[in-house]
Parts: sequence; C-alpha cells; structure tokens
Amino acid sequence: MPTDDILLDCEEHMEKAVEHLRHELRAIRTGRASPAQVEHLMVEYYGTPTPLKNIAQISVPESMQLLVKPFSPGDLKAIERAVQDSKLGMTPRSDGKTLRLILPPMSQETRIKMVAQCKAIAETAKVSIRAARRDANKLAETEEKGSILTEDEAKKAKEDIQDLTKSYEAKVDELIEHKRKEVMEV
Repeated sequence: MPTDDILLDCEEHMEKAVEHLRHELRAIRTGRASPAQVEHLMVEYYGTPTPLKNIAQISVPESMQLLVKPFSPGDLKAIERAVQDSKLGMTPRSDGKTLRLILPPMSQETRIKMVAQCKAIAETAKVSIRAARRDANKLAETEEKGSILTEDEAKKAKEDIQDLTKSYEAKVDELIEHKRKEVMEV
C-alpha cells in the first residue's frame, strides 16, 4: 500500500472521530435550547423504543424553550412520559396537541459539570485519533518489512502521520474551547 493510501486512510479515520465529537457536543446543553438536546430521547412507540425526532417535530420558539409537536396526536402521552422519565431536568407542559419543554436556568456548578463532560468526550475523540495514528504507523512498518516501502519512505510516512495527528488533535481542542465558551456564557 503506497504512502498516500496509508495517509488517506488514517485521515479518514481521524475525520470520523472529529465528526463524532461534533455530533456528541451538539447534545450538550448550553445556555440556550437546542433540538439536539432531546432528538435522541427514546420514546416507547408501539412497543418499540424510537428516537423522538422520528415521531415529532422539535422547534425552538424561545431561547429557553423547546416545542415538541408529534406527527400523530396520539403519541403525545408517550412523549411526555419519556421526557419525565429521562434525566433531562425539563418539565413538560402539554396543551393537548404540543408539548412545551422549559429549560431551567443553569447554575455555575451545572455549567462546570457540562464543561467536564465536554472534556471527557474530547478525550475519547483524541484516543480514537491516536488509535488511527497507531494503526497507520503499524501499516507503514509492515509495508517497510514487506519491502514495499523503503526505510526513508516509511520514516517520512510516520512523520506525516504525526503531523496529521497533531492537526486533528488541534481541531478537537478548538471545538472543545468553542463549546466551553458557549456553556460558560451567562
């Protein structure tokens, strides 16, 4: 496998780790309401756990409020029960057709916990990035032993892999710093 293919494969794995991080960070609460906070909430739908986004429209009418409008009005009670059973800390208010979820204001202690949660998710992403680096380095060594790559090519590939790792870890740090600012914003 040529050096370019090794680097491309490595970069692809690292990009997936960063995308997963972005996805996870969307669900973390900031000072404002976001549909991502509840869209993956599992609702008992005809005996099957189903994500809320599949059975209802979620919107943000105000900065501290979510509006959940089921596609089928009969599902309102199941959605209300799922919100109450979850540990989201939101109290659902029903008007018979829609459900309003009011977000309580976040205390400083809660904000600090959210930042810690962000950092834990970021560390998981960095572990994935480092695993991709390890796998790419092993592949470069294997190719060198199999006489497909020269010693210089393998060394250059490892340097490029390390540069790639540093750049993706910097992206993770940047995302986390942005999210930290969002969470700590009053």
